[in-house]
Amino acid sequence: MEGGVHPGEASAFRDCFALAGTNLFVLRLASSAGIGGFLFGYDTGVISGALLYIRDTFFAVEKSTVLQESIVSMAVAGAIVGAAGGGFLNDRIGRKLSILIADFLFFLGSVVMATAVNPEMLIGGRVLVGLGVGMASMTAPLYISEVSPTNIRGALVSTNSFFITAGQFLAYLINLAFTRAPGTWRWMLGIAGVPALVQFFLMLLLPESPRWLYRKGKEAEAEAILKRIYTQEQAEEEILALRESVESEKKENFSEKMNIAKIFTTATVRKGLIAGVGLQILQQFAGINTVMYYSPTIVQLAGYASNQTALLLSLITSGLNALGSVVSIFFIDRTGRRKLLLISLTGCVVSLALLTAVFHESGTHSPLVGLSESTAKFDGLTCPAYEQVPATNSKAWSCVTCLGASPDCGFCASSVNKVAPGACLISNSTTRDTCHSVGREWYTKGCPSNFGWLALIGLALYIIFFSPGMGTVPWLVNSEIYPLRFRGICGGIAATACWVSNLIVSQTFLSLTEGIGTSWTFMLFGVVAFVGIYFVLLFVPETKGLPIEEIEKMLDRRRSIEWQFWKKDRPEQNNQA
Repeated sequence: MEGGVHPGEASAFRDCFALAGTNLFVLRLASSAGIGGFLFGYDTGVISGALLYIRDTFFAVEKSTVLQESIVSMAVAGAIVGAAGGGFLNDRIGRKLSILIADFLFFLGSVVMATAVNPEMLIGGRVLVGLGVGMASMTAPLYISEVSPTNIRGALVSTNSFFITAGQFLAYLINLAFTRAPGTWRWMLGIAGVPALVQFFLMLLLPESPRWLYRKGKEAEAEAILKRIYTQEQAEEEILALRESVESEKKENFSEKMNIAKIFTTATVRKGLIAGVGLQILQQFAGINTVMYYSPTIVQLAGYASNQTALLLSLITSGLNALGSVVSIFFIDRTGRRKLLLISLTGCVVSLALLTAVFHESGTHSPLVGLSESTAKFDGLTCPAYEQVPATNSKAWSCVTCLGASPDCGFCASSVNKVAPGACLISNSTTRDTCHSVGREWYTKGCPSNFGWLALIGLALYIIFFSPGMGTVPWLVNSEIYPLRFRGICGGIAATACWVSNLIVSQTFLSLTEGIGTSWTFMLFGVVAFVGIYFVLLFVPETKGLPIEEIEKMLDRRRSIEWQFWKKDRPEQNNQA
């Protein structure tokens, strides 16, 4: 069996960290490749804070929701191309060279963003960064999976998710560090090039994936690497399994040109794709990257107006996300993939229901707009949309009405009580400064609320449940569920599906909050998470502890749809059925 059979009841978590004393080579391979996840995470986290200050630099961005969404989502559009091309390149030129190309693109994009003189140049830099992130997102876990011993494969691949969340956490720290520095967002985005350079030079010193080398006829080189990863006996088992796998391809007359056709005509691969692609789509439509891309904005929608406060509170959710990935490393090879997914999705449904209720209550109890507040106290600064409303109708206006009436309107809260009647004023820097000068808070994205702290609890619960399961398992499943000869292209298909879904969600989130309201938007994510529970029960097999060749045989015997809960899929179990 490819991957070998490694007996032992010891915790995979303990075995994983025991590598620091027994096999530093494997740890170097996994951690160096995992920096690709760090790039992914840093870009996800940094743009959420940088966007607050990009809006202040470019007036057109401040006034256009579509332009704000484009700055965020064009990196995702680039990632779609990067992931799709990455699947092809992984099979053609190898995992290592694909990671090096991704690092170069990410570094180049960071430089372009940091020096951008207009929104168009900024968007161009975001596309370049996205190309690199897309390639790294599917290549890093694939490389780690192929150089990991079976008994700790899940834990080591989960380190990639830890790097993602660590990158997000560091991004929020850097966002906070540069809030008062000249250039703010330029520093935030430019520093992203540093980890790309670090990984580039680290990967130059590391070997190619031994499984890819073996398929390309470089048996001696592959065997030498395997003997550094495994004990002598285990290495022999791995080599035998790889030899059988390659010979099987030859018997099937397998070729790269036949890849696409065989994907949809081979039942085993098709079942794997349904599970792998489905999980990646669910991961995005359950709303995670709206939280990561727009976390400070969501905090402002919850009633916290200050940029610094929004960034500081977002740091908490980012820290919980990183903590959740550590939990995943501990449980992934003990509890199993399916259990983590089901617990994760159930928790997401509950927390998204809480967010739905909180934002609904915040919207229906929004502070009123006071006529005297908006006219007498701020003469000449009243929002034109409010001035045009008849006096009888203006009494029904609230902060939500004010902000929804026009992008040129902002709300200056009462100095006595933030939920008391305030002023609906024209939105510009002069009005904002005037509002602040009299000890009031200025709102353009959300309204003052007494329920803001409940929204933060909802966000925290969402991250706590999402990160260990839905944040980690989809990437792990896609790195191990496909046969070796299909692994690059199938991983590329799944990663492309992930990024296409990511693009749809990130490009529409702000528009959805404006069109149907924040509460209904979170309800949509909750419905997706609820549907995801049934998808996992029906289509996702348990792969915990199974060598990769055994996973292929298990899929071959597994029915297309199976109702299974905690039951573990194994070939011998299916034989008994």
